[in-house]
Amino acid sequence: MKYLLLLTAFTTLGLSSSGQDLKQQIDKKAQALEEQVINWRRDIHQYPELSNREFKTAEKVAEHLKSLGIAVTTEVAHTGVVGVLQGGQPGPVVALRADMDALPVTERVDISFASKAIGEYNGEEVGVMHACGHDTHVAILMGVAQVLSEMKDDLSGTVKFIFQPAEEGAPEGEEGGAELMVEEGVLKAPDVDVIFGLHINSKTEVNTIGYRPEGTMAGVDNLEIKIKGAQTHGAYPWAGVDPIVTASQIVMGLQTIVSRNLEIIKAPAVVTIGKIDGGVRSNIIPEEVTMIGTIRSLHPTMQRVIHRRIREIAINIGESAGAEVEVNIRKGYPVTYNDPELTAQMIGTLQDVAGEDNVFLRYPVTGAEDFSFFAQEVPGFFFFLGGMPAGMNPEEAAPHHTPDFFIDDSGLMLGVRSLSRLTVDYMNQYEPEMGK
Repeated sequence: MKYLLLLTAFTTLGLSSSGQDLKQQIDKKAQALEEQVINWRRDIHQYPELSNREFKTAEKVAEHLKSLGIAVTTEVAHTGVVGVLQGGQPGPVVALRADMDALPVTERVDISFASKAIGEYNGEEVGVMHACGHDTHVAILMGVAQVLSEMKDDLSGTVKFIFQPAEEGAPEGEEGGAELMVEEGVLKAPDVDVIFGLHINSKTEVNTIGYRPEGTMAGVDNLEIKIKGAQTHGAYPWAGVDPIVTASQIVMGLQTIVSRNLEIIKAPAVVTIGKIDGGVRSNIIPEEVTMIGTIRSLHPTMQRVIHRRIREIAINIGESAGAEVEVNIRKGYPVTYNDPELTAQMIGTLQDVAGEDNVFLRYPVTGAEDFSFFAQEVPGFFFFLGGMPAGMNPEEAAPHHTPDFFIDDSGLMLGVRSLSRLTVDYMNQYEPEMGK
């Protein structure tokens, strides 16, 4: 059954009496769960698992959902867990997503539940840490599942809880993450109408929410450039073709793409070379050099320009030096795109939950998120939840993906209330199509 949006029937300032009652139920149930949600988060933080290896985390999630009477499917895209909660009344299907994986980072934070875990990443032994806050996302969505399951008779629709593995990227040689979940049909049976997701932020104060319509996080492409010269003695560079000097010129040339070829008032972009590999000793000019890097963009036209100019610059610089250059660009995550109509429709809910002064329009982020694969298929809204201790200077807060990354637990309940209210308020804006 399909549903029509009642564009004028609902605002957060004009909730029906039943809507007000659901709001009060959510707040009351969420408050009662605060200690449990924090305990879940700390347990998951203490025992993190890398991408496609989230076995214990998935087991914990599945057991919780089953205890709530939610229909559960496991081993989706390797270790993913999907729960389906059927409401008491007909309505749309709302998906809520949380990512579960940790990072190959050794924790330095002095907390009682710090990770001591060791794992294997691409053949190397590494420390493992929830250095991007995915532990908070899992705990929040577990809390939302409990809140909504306890009021399922009052829900006008179906909720699909998506606990996703491998957001940080599948291990080398494996598939995973949101892209694989979509391929396996996670947005089907029942067919999802919209999807909501959040991300904790270590540099935004607790009890605040940041959002942006349209492109909110960058699309990411992976770049590899191979430069083949002619090997020679380091004392006689004229006898060969130096791929290291050529690589250096290419790096500098690539920096002109953003500064000189893009209309950067439209959207930001980044071209970064992260590794140059070539040579074995000081007095040998090697035959070949390989460079790898990342491309970030928030606009599809700009993305195409970047790809074209990388090839033109690298190949032409190589030819001028007498070297052969091969450019390979592999697409990673698309732009994380917030449907503008859905975003405008739901901002009132976030303002009502957090307080209007605590919800702000933020700048786009050149980091990437594979929530983008879900939002390519159905309208999506992805927002940022504050996790920095109140009053702290953001410049002093450790960034994501670092050993000192820290999240204040006191902000988790705003996440539970926000996702719960977005679900209920969205459902309450719909009614069955006439005659269907």
